[in-house]
Amino acid sequence: MKKDKKRKKEPLYMIGAVSRMFNIHPQTLRLYEREGLLTPSRTEGKTRLYSQEDIEKLEFILFLTRELGVNLAGVDAILRMREQMMQMQKQIEYLLEYIQEEIKRRYAESVEEQQNALMRIPKVEITRVEEYMYNKYRKEQEGD
Repeated sequence: MKKDKKRKKEPLYMIGAVSRMFNIHPQTLRLYEREGLLTPSRTEGKTRLYSQEDIEKLEFILFLTRELGVNLAGVDAILRMREQMMQMQKQIEYLLEYIQEEIKRRYAESVEEQQNALMRIPKVEITRVEEYMYNKYRKEQEGD
């Protein structure tokens, strides 16, 4: 997975190729860069090079502007919120990993105690928020 992430950041496309791929003027790409929406890497000669990650971000920007009619200020706000959401998702995943490891550690320590207990404690499973919400939604839809 890390190799794929690294590969996505490798610069591949020059500005002319990107503008032809998406049927946009190179000045539009320069504008997106000035506005901070895209940040292509540069060669020593200052030639812009766009990575696969930049291309995917550009596709999203074009979807917002062309299909939804969002202006550049709105695009900037949406991209910032999207980045914050991805950061929060990573934090939640780290927290869930920590909780799972802590439960496993505590559960492993108390296995002997549980075997001698009068009442056994059921195994605890942690469910991802997305899975829980999706399953709850499906149950509600089936009930209707």
